[in-house]
Amino acid sequence: MSDSGNTSLLIKQQTSGTILWLTGWSMPDSVFDRLRMLLPHYRHIAVDYSAAGSPEEMLSLTETAVKDMLGIEGSICRERVAHGPLLLSGWSLGGLLALRLAAKGYADGLILFGATAHFTRPKEEFDRGLADAYVRQMIKGISRDRHAVETNFRKVMFTEQEWEAGLAERLPRTGSWTTQALLAGLQLLRTENGLSQLPSIDCPVLIFHGTEDKICPYGAGLEIMNQLPHAKLITLTACGHAPFWGKEAHIADEWRRWWHDHW
Repeated sequence: MSDSGNTSLLIKQQTSGTILWLTGWSMPDSVFDRLRMLLPHYRHIAVDYSAAGSPEEMLSLTETAVKDMLGIEGSICRERVAHGPLLLSGWSLGGLLALRLAAKGYADGLILFGATAHFTRPKEEFDRGLADAYVRQMIKGISRDRHAVETNFRKVMFTEQEWEAGLAERLPRTGSWTTQALLAGLQLLRTENGLSQLPSIDCPVLIFHGTEDKICPYGAGLEIMNQLPHAKLITLTACGHAPFWGKEAHIADEWRRWWHDHW
C-alpha cells in the first residue's frame, strides 16, 4: 500500500467514532468486553443503570449521559467533532433505550442485538414479543427469590446447542444489578413502546438477531428492519437471545464492514 493509502487508512481508524454501550436486563456491561477489544479504533463509553431506582431514572441516566458526552451546544456537538461519529449499541432492554435516543437524533449509527421496539405484545403478536403476564410474573418472583428469576431468565436466553457449547456458563455471575434496578428494567420493558418512533430514525442501523431468540423473537428484528429505511439485518441461525456472545469475531467483522460503507 502507498504512503497516501496508509495515511488514509490511519485517518479512517482514528475517526471510527465513539460507541455508547447499553446492556440488557440484569446483565453487567462486562458482557461486551471481548467485542470491545475487537473494535480498538473506537472510543468506548457505557451507561451504568444497574442501580437505577425507577424506569424514569433509567431513561434519564441514558439521555443525560449522551447529552453530557456530546456536549451539545445549539446544533453543534463538540464531542462529535473531536471524537468522530456517535454509534449507539444496545442489547435487548438496551436496544429499547438506544432506539429512543436514536429517534431523538443523537446517533450517527445504531447497532442492535436481540432488540425489539415493543417488548410486551398481545397473543396475536407473540412472534414479535412476550405476554405482559410473563413480565409481571418475573416482577412478583423477584420479591421472593431474585436469584431464581435471574437464573431462569438466563436459561431461556440460550438454545440447547448453545448450552451444550458452554456459552451460558461463560456469562458473568448474577447479582450485579440492585433489586430496584431489576424491577425498574422490567417495568420499562412493560411500558416502553418505540414503534411510533421508528420513522424518526434516519441514521444507518445494523441489526443482529438470532432465529431462535425466545425473549425478543426474530420477528421483532424483522419488524424494526422493515420500518427503518437504512437498516440492515444480520440473521444468525440457531442462535438465541445473545447473538454476540461467543461470536464476537464474526460480529466485529460485520460491524467494521457495515460502518466502512457508511463513514
